[in-house]
Amino acid sequence: MAGRINDDDVKAVREAVPIDAVVSEYLQLRNAGGGNLKGLCPFHDEKSPSFQVSPSKGLFHCFGCQEGGDTIAFMMKIDHLSFSETVERLAAKAGITLRYEEGGYNPSHQRGERIRLVEAHKVAAQFYVEQLDSPEAEIARKFLAERGFDQAAAAHFGVGYSPAGWDHLTRYLRGKGFSDKELITSGLSQDGRRGPIDRFRGRLMWPISDTSGDVVGFGARKLRDDDNGPKYLNTPETAIYKKSQVLYGIDLAKKDIAKASRAVVVEGYTDVMACHLAGITTAIATCGTAFGGDHIKILRRLLMDNGSARVIFTFDGDAAGQKAALRAFEDDQKFAAETYIAIAPDNMDPCDLRLAKGDEAVRDLVEPRTPLFEFALRQIVGRYDLETPAGRAAALDEAAPVVARIKNSSSQHEVAVQLAGMLGILDTQFVVKRVGQLARWARERGEQRSPAQAPPRGGPQYQQVRAPAALSGPALNLRSPAHRTERELLKLALQKPALVSPAFDAYGADEFTAPPYAAVRQCIAEAGGAETGVPETREYLVQVLDAAPNDSVRNLVTELAVEVFHGKTIDETYAGMQLVQVRLRAVDRRIDDVQGSLARLGSNVAPDHLAAAQNEVWVLQQYAQALRNNGADAL
Repeated sequence: MAGRINDDDVKAVREAVPIDAVVSEYLQLRNAGGGNLKGLCPFHDEKSPSFQVSPSKGLFHCFGCQEGGDTIAFMMKIDHLSFSETVERLAAKAGITLRYEEGGYNPSHQRGERIRLVEAHKVAAQFYVEQLDSPEAEIARKFLAERGFDQAAAAHFGVGYSPAGWDHLTRYLRGKGFSDKELITSGLSQDGRRGPIDRFRGRLMWPISDTSGDVVGFGARKLRDDDNGPKYLNTPETAIYKKSQVLYGIDLAKKDIAKASRAVVVEGYTDVMACHLAGITTAIATCGTAFGGDHIKILRRLLMDNGSARVIFTFDGDAAGQKAALRAFEDDQKFAAETYIAIAPDNMDPCDLRLAKGDEAVRDLVEPRTPLFEFALRQIVGRYDLETPAGRAAALDEAAPVVARIKNSSSQHEVAVQLAGMLGILDTQFVVKRVGQLARWARERGEQRSPAQAPPRGGPQYQQVRAPAALSGPALNLRSPAHRTERELLKLALQKPALVSPAFDAYGADEFTAPPYAAVRQCIAEAGGAETGVPETREYLVQVLDAAPNDSVRNLVTELAVEVFHGKTIDETYAGMQLVQVRLRAVDRRIDDVQGSLARLGSNVAPDHLAAAQNEVWVLQQYAQALRNNGADAL
C-alpha cells in the first residue's frame, strides 16, 4: 500500500519549481504589470488573455473561468493527474527525492498510472534510438539517408528503430520493472496468443511528445514489403495519447512559435524534420488525423492571438491536400491569427522539396503564401462555370455563406469584395450586401437559440462577480464602494500582509459585507492571521488555501492573491485608507442598526436598555469621527 508523500517534501516541491516555468510549457506568457504574467487560459476558450500568473506568490488565476491555485493545482488540472502523480512529476523535474510515510517508498508500485506510462515511453524511446545503430536497422538508416537525414538529424529528433522480432521491447521493459498490464495500457505492447508482444516491429520510429516534452506516443513507418500493416502506424488512444490533442514537433517548436508568433503546419514527420533542418523551426504536424479544434487550442495558447500572429499550412496541391485545406478553413475562425496556405511547386512536400532544391527552397516555400480563405473560395468557385449567369449565381450561393462566417466585419467586407472579383460580378455592393444579410441572419438565429449574456467590458475590476457557490448573499458588485474596498483590503492581506498587520487581524468576518469576502477573511484567520504572512512566504498562502471550505472559496483566494491593485502606489498610506474605510463602514452600519432598533421599539424600550443603546451610539459616533479625522492612527 502506497504511503502519503511527506508534507515537507510537498512544500519543497512547491518552492523548487517556479509556477511560471511550468505554465510556460503550455502557453505563452507576457508581462501583465505588478510582477504578474498573463496568457490565454488553457482551461476555456477566450479571445483576450484573462489568465494571470504570479511568480512571487506561486499562484495562477483565470478571471474568465475562475480556475486557480498553485503549481500543483495547475498540473493536476491540465494533465488530469492525481495529487501524488503531480508531486512526483514535479519532484522529478526538480531532482527532489520524495519520502513516503506509512510504508516507505516502492517506486514500482507507488507511481501513478500516468507517471508510469510516461516513464515506459521514455525508456522505449531510448531503446528504439539504440536499436537504430544495430545491423538489422540498416534499412532504416538507408530510408533516412535517402531523404537527406544524417545521424545528427536522427539524434536531434530522437528517431529510432523497432526490431522485427515479436517481443524485443516487451521483454526489455519487463526487465525495467514494468508489468504486462502497464505495457498493454501504454500501447507499446499488444495481446498475443502467448502473452504481450510488441506493437511496433521492424519500423522506423518517431517519438511524439506533448508540449511539456514528455514522450506520450510513437509514429512508426513501414520499411519492408512483407510488412502487411499500414504505411504509418501510430500509438492507439491511451490515457496519455490522444491523437486529436498532440502535434508532432511541438516540444521542439513551441519556444520559436511563441517568439516569432508564427506556426507552420505540415503533413508528416519527415516534413517537420526537413523544415526544422532548413531553418523553419516553427514547423509542426498532426499525427495521423485532420488538423482540428484541439490542435488550434494548443497553437492559440502559444501564439497569444496578437495581431501579427500567422499560421501557415503546407498541404499538398493534390485532391487530398485541397480537401485538407478546406477542412482546416472550416475551423479558421477559431484563430485570431491570420491563416495562409503554401503549396510547393510540382506539389512537392517539404521533405521532397528539400531533397530536390535544398534548404533555401523550403524556406522560400512559406513566404509567397495565399490567404487560406482565398484558397478555399477559389476551390469553391472553381467548380462552377463562371461564363454563365447561372454558374456565377450558383457559385455565389455556395461561397457567400463561407464569407459570412468571418466574424470581423471589416475583414468580411474586404473578402466579399474579393469574392465579387473572383466571380466576375461587376456589382460589388450586391455581393457585399448578400454576405452581410447572411451574417445577420446567422447572428439572429444564434441569439434566438441562446440570448447573449456577455460580461461587461473591461478588466475584472469592472465586472459583476458571482458569489461563490454555497455562500449566501448578494453578488459581488465591484461598482459598490464597500465591496471594492473590502476586496482591496483582502488583496493586501494576501499579497502584502506586512502593510496591514497587525490591525487586519483584529477585524471580524462580519466587517465584510459580501459573504464570499467574509469567507476569505475567515480562511486568513484560520491560517493564523495576516501576521503569519510576515515576512511574505508562499507557505502562508498555502495555509490560507488549505483553510478554504470548498473550491469556490479557494478559487476566490487565488483570484485575490494575483489580482492587481487599483492604486498606483501600494504603501502604508494606501493600506491605511483601506483599513479605515472598511472599519468606518462597519461602525456606521452598527450605528444604523442600533438606532433603527430603538426607532422600531419606540416608547416600549426599557429605560436601562435605552441608556445602554444611546451610550453605544455615542461611543461609536466618537470612534467614527476619530477614524475620519485621524485615519489609520485611530485604529
